[in-house]
Amino acid sequence: MKGCAGGGGDDCKPVRGGLYSAMPKVSVIIPVFNRAWCIERAVRSVLDQDFPDFELVVVDDGSTDGSASLVPEDPRIRVLRMENQGVSAARNLGISQAQGELVAFLDSDDWWLPRKLSCQIEFFAANPGAVACQTQEMWIRNGRRVNPGLRHRKPSGDIFLPSLVLCLVSPSAVMLKKSLLDEAGAFDESLPACEDYDLWLRIGYRHPVYLLDPVLVVKTGGHPDQLSRSPCLDLFRVRSLAKLLRSRALSPEQARAAAQELCRKAEIFATGCEKRGKGEDAREVRDLARLFTAPKEPA
Repeated sequence: MKGCAGGGGDDCKPVRGGLYSAMPKVSVIIPVFNRAWCIERAVRSVLDQDFPDFELVVVDDGSTDGSASLVPEDPRIRVLRMENQGVSAARNLGISQAQGELVAFLDSDDWWLPRKLSCQIEFFAANPGAVACQTQEMWIRNGRRVNPGLRHRKPSGDIFLPSLVLCLVSPSAVMLKKSLLDEAGAFDESLPACEDYDLWLRIGYRHPVYLLDPVLVVKTGGHPDQLSRSPCLDLFRVRSLAKLLRSRALSPEQARAAAQELCRKAEIFATGCEKRGKGEDAREVRDLARLFTAPKEPA
């Protein structure tokens, strides 16, 4: 990774902290960019977990507001610093430095309840064949608790088809085996947003992602720096679906459903672009839709 303090890639050195004294069970990765207002809360929620066998890797993605300086001193914490390259690159740097068998992510504006790690560790112990699980979460928008709509309800098990419509796995709620990221690949750094949608589809067509009932994550929203506020989300989703279809890794049923959803998203996005005078973006998604539209049967 370019721009990490002390060198890139395997030569990356922590700004603060050293390697965990023993191989931890879980590596927790928090990327942060200019989140001085909330990073300490997120970190404290990890340190307050009732499962102690973890390391915490905080990746400062070129913050200019002193975010990293607010991370408390603790032998379980490493702080890495890189030039600003986006949340995917920051998470991927954390993954490359992680020592644990399992990986959990936490966004810097969210926080965990104390049993989050232990609940998921218990699940993996009882289900050794599983590779990924997530917990339920509480949503806070603009300081008020809100209930997710029906379309946001998380499935358990085979998530691929319902996840084509929108992202149904929360980075802050998921825990997965690190070996799964070797198989499916890490976050796509070419996507400015929807990088999580992209990864969960790449995982979901291969493996089940299980849902645990307890609400163990507090997910916040409404602040202006959220990537989910981007007006181009469907553009990035269409690009992700096109990449997945080009891989030719999907089953026939999965490929048909992915192509149908790509065409649906492309039409919605292109129509909006044309109304706003953004013809280039409209042409891009319409061209992708034509590539994956099945020819009609002759009458």
